[in-house]
Amino acid sequence: MSSLTPASVASDSQSDKHPLRDFGTGPFVLRTLFADVPLSEDGSRDDIKVNCVEYLDSHLYVGTSDSELLHFFQVPPDPTDKSGAPTFILASRLRPAFAEPTSNTTRPGVQQILLLPTVGKACILCNWTVTFYSLPELSPVFGTTQVKNCSWVGGIDLNEVGLDNDGRAGSPGVTILLSLNRKIQVVNIADGARPIKKIDFAGSTISLRRDSIACVADSRSYALLEINQQLKIPLMSISSLDEPQPGNVVGQAQHISGSSGGLLRSNSSAQSRPQTVSPGPPAHRRGTSLGDLITAATRRQEYRVPEDDDPISRQGTPGTPPELAASQKALEETSRGNTPAPEAQVTRGAKPQPGFLKPLIASPTPEEFLLVTGTAPLEPGIGIFVNLDGDPTRPTIEFDRYPKEIAVDGGFADMSSSRTPFGPEEEGYVLASMGREFADGVHYGLEIQRWDDEAESDPTKYWLEPPNADLAHNVGIRSLRGTENTNFPEIVDKLCRRRFVPFSSGSLDASTTSLRSFDSRTASSMERMSKERELFERDADSQSEDSLPDAWQATRIAEEEDFARRLSGSTARLAVWSGKNIWWAVRNPLILRLDARLEKTVAAPNQASTERRELFSILNSFRGQDAKSELEFLTFSYIRQRVGILLLTSFLKSEDTPFSDSELRAMEEILVDSLLDPRVVLSLIPGIRNEVIETKRGMWIFGGVKSTAEEFIASRGFDKGSSTPNALSQPVLHFLRRFLTAWRRKKGFGSVPDENEVFRTVDAALLTVLLELDQHSTPGPAKARSVRAELYELVDTGVECFNRAETLLESHHRLYVLSRLYQSRKMVADVLATWKRIIEGERDDGAELIDGEQRVREYLAKISSQALVQEYGIWLANRNPKLGVQVFAEDKGRAPKFEPSQAVQLLREQAPNAVKYYLEYLVFGKGHTIYVNELITYYLDIVVTRLRTSAEAREVVISTYTAYRALHPPKPTYRQFLTDNAPVDDEAWHSRLRLLQLLGGNHDYDLAVIRDRIASLDSVAEDLLVPETIILDGRERKHENALRLLVHHLGDYDTAVAYCLRGGASIYTIYQTPQNQPLPTSPEGLKAPKRRESMPPTQDQQARLFRALLGEFLELEDVSDRVEQTGLLLEKFGQWFDVGDVLSAIPDTWSVDLVAGFLVKALRRIVVEKNETTVARSLSSAQNLQTQHDLIVRIEEKGPSIET
Repeated sequence: MSSLTPASVASDSQSDKHPLRDFGTGPFVLRTLFADVPLSEDGSRDDIKVNCVEYLDSHLYVGTSDSELLHFFQVPPDPTDKSGAPTFILASRLRPAFAEPTSNTTRPGVQQILLLPTVGKACILCNWTVTFYSLPELSPVFGTTQVKNCSWVGGIDLNEVGLDNDGRAGSPGVTILLSLNRKIQVVNIADGARPIKKIDFAGSTISLRRDSIACVADSRSYALLEINQQLKIPLMSISSLDEPQPGNVVGQAQHISGSSGGLLRSNSSAQSRPQTVSPGPPAHRRGTSLGDLITAATRRQEYRVPEDDDPISRQGTPGTPPELAASQKALEETSRGNTPAPEAQVTRGAKPQPGFLKPLIASPTPEEFLLVTGTAPLEPGIGIFVNLDGDPTRPTIEFDRYPKEIAVDGGFADMSSSRTPFGPEEEGYVLASMGREFADGVHYGLEIQRWDDEAESDPTKYWLEPPNADLAHNVGIRSLRGTENTNFPEIVDKLCRRRFVPFSSGSLDASTTSLRSFDSRTASSMERMSKERELFERDADSQSEDSLPDAWQATRIAEEEDFARRLSGSTARLAVWSGKNIWWAVRNPLILRLDARLEKTVAAPNQASTERRELFSILNSFRGQDAKSELEFLTFSYIRQRVGILLLTSFLKSEDTPFSDSELRAMEEILVDSLLDPRVVLSLIPGIRNEVIETKRGMWIFGGVKSTAEEFIASRGFDKGSSTPNALSQPVLHFLRRFLTAWRRKKGFGSVPDENEVFRTVDAALLTVLLELDQHSTPGPAKARSVRAELYELVDTGVECFNRAETLLESHHRLYVLSRLYQSRKMVADVLATWKRIIEGERDDGAELIDGEQRVREYLAKISSQALVQEYGIWLANRNPKLGVQVFAEDKGRAPKFEPSQAVQLLREQAPNAVKYYLEYLVFGKGHTIYVNELITYYLDIVVTRLRTSAEAREVVISTYTAYRALHPPKPTYRQFLTDNAPVDDEAWHSRLRLLQLLGGNHDYDLAVIRDRIASLDSVAEDLLVPETIILDGRERKHENALRLLVHHLGDYDTAVAYCLRGGASIYTIYQTPQNQPLPTSPEGLKAPKRRESMPPTQDQQARLFRALLGEFLELEDVSDRVEQTGLLLEKFGQWFDVGDVLSAIPDTWSVDLVAGFLVKALRRIVVEKNETTVARSLSSAQNLQTQHDLIVRIEEKGPSIET
């Protein structure tokens, strides 16, 4: 069974009894054509009703039951009144001539109005008599010509209806059909009414024709007629309870008799005679088509009709077909729920009597007819589609009751459908007039359903009632010959773009004032935003002042209305009437149908979840459907935008029924894809709406969307007092994050109007949301795919609302993010200034700048401004001298390099504490020895100052000497001992180590100044800087004093030995023998490496130093140390000593065993030397003999020489 959509009522009247159902969800609506038709001339009669209606070229013709034909002329509205409606004035009241019916027949009044615009004529059927008039003034034509005893007039070719409205010069005329008692008369209407032929088909009551094929019906059955070839195909009975008539086999083509003749003007009237079955050829099978029969048939001679059978006459007494009259009377009684009178019923023995059903025929396509059958007026009816051969073409359709009238509209081949001129080919509908039972009684209206949707197994039906219709009045419907272009002001109201004003006057100031009492941070931000808004609007408006005339807004509104009005047009062809009112049945545009569903959904007292499902269902009804017209494209956009607003408002109030994830994603997709200005969305969300930027040009959106948004803002559910983003829930904030991020991807699209203001608003709102969400993040750098990472991406890719972004970041104390914002604009100075604020301790809630000083140092290497490098290098050198000097020492920076002398001068003047570190870089890193003396002075000042001012430091130095002397050999050098025991944070200690390194290196420095500085400590304590003094003594050739200090004050015996080997050049240099490496044992093989400024020491120099060292060892206080060190020295380096000198120096009290090793080696060395001397002497003697021999040989070779 099919489903029936609840009744939808369309009305133009404000007094409609169903005000909430205006412009329902059905495919048709009723628009007033003529309200309160003056059916009675003096207004005293209420029993007169409208029988038929026709319209053509602003002329309205109304036939009444009082046998009057009313002619009205349409007066167009005032062109200046865009909303004005046309009015009708009465042009004439005509009582068409008719032959008085007999007493037992009815006088129905004007039954039919047939307009023939191609020949400028009209045929009027009044009280079973046809008369002829001219168009449009309805002047009688053809003299007194009348057609009496006619049950209907029509049969014009529907294939030509849409082509002949404008008339054609020299038209050959129009062929019509007249239904007489016994035959159908074919008549050509031109300058006169000329009968062409008669078709032997008695009792016909209706006919529709396509080319030469007419579908006709009598009171019992339907049939197809080929009017040229005189062929008939009987079809089904009107009542399914009726049996086929004898001789008629459904679906089999038959020949029928006919004749032709001229017009007869006798005074005799045709009498009603019983129908006779015409003989015909043998019946063909069901499969034989009418077309085949036409091709095979032989054209027969037409016989002239006897003169007394001619129904067209100038006068006479008409006769009414009694069977037809009885049927119509029974129909009227049955429709009111009454049982037909017994005498009106036809009995057929004991079988069930079929009800009297009015035959109904429509032609939805040029190849099809729609026929209606049923069992009784109050029972369902069945619509059957047949082609021109009588074969079924598509599935049947069902009517809930047997209709009183039907009309079809639309379809792929209906060029005269009631549709918008800008729309695609629309669906085909059939409209059936009937009564329907409701709780308050029977309602008369129209049942509407699709006839061309074969795929739908459960077709949807719609119910349409005339507004303010009397329940007792049947509803008439007819497809008119003329059409009317009409507009839907509702479309204009909904699609016309209007200026949306989200803020009332002074609302921003009020919100800012209220904020001051709650959150000082937000209040200051809002106050600054207010100033920025005023500045921006002033700047933006000042740039376009010349392009904005005084009346620009009125002009814009007029242009928008004209554009929307152009899309709101529709063509009306169907007329509906009831009582004294006539309406156009116009296709309900898709936008109004969907909008009505929205209104119904919102108005229904459903739960929020049910309402959401219905809203999504409305969108799904056209999901994936491509727009086929401009109106349809705007319809989809409008519905998406309005549904998006409704879903958003539901979401903001959905605390009890939260949205699911899928619903949230769907809503976000709708809001983005609908291209609704995101500023409208933001204006509906308290706490974020203050980010909306609106210039004097304003925001222009669909009027229907504007109304929906304004209703929500004005509702109680809108929290106008909540102006801070921290009042928003987490779901709302995350929705905004995703929605605004999706909108940012549209940057650069030319399809976004007011792009500058839109993306300024989007960026500001998104930044506000991300800052609010990021408040709960863990301090520190961003993690992948986190809110903080999105915040970084936002500011890194650049924002349109730069000034507003500054304000927001400052108010939220997010200085590091602010620095990234500056970096996106290449504002290097602001980046550094912001980092400086963070490093100096200003509040930064994100705590993202890790190792800020190092970041500054690295950043300075990447910028090209030498001035900024100098400024922040000096600042950094004052804060962290070691790091700061790296800025001036950078070799790979983009800025011009600083010359060392320039950098030293700058540091001396502005960062003196960093000079030492920069000099260290120059000396140790770059090898600039020119600064060694200055660096030594810095180190010496530090060390001397520390020792002079700190007794503890002095004690520590002295204690190191004591501790070092107490160590047992083997032990490291004293300098290595200092290095191993250096405190991490003792600058003086580390400076002393660097001082020792420089003093012991191959550098030129002022010895006298340094010695004076060291000597200045004697007033505090003597011999505090022993290693330094040793180095100086060595450079001044005071070797004996140096060795004395090494042996007696330091106890560094290994260094003393190394000092002798190096000839007193230095003690802590690269020539130093590594620890645990055996000392050299011979002067030839283990000499010190070559010095850079002089030759290595000679053996004599070394021997002299060793003798001095031996003397110092022999003076050691500790006897054991004295013996041990002396023995080791003589044993290992005995070759540098003379045996006599050693024996004379060693005390006589020492045992020979203490120097036995030395003596043994010395004696062995003497023996070796003696043997070596003997061998050398022998070799020299042999060499001498050889030389003498060679001399003699040479003399002999030359011989004697004579000298004169």
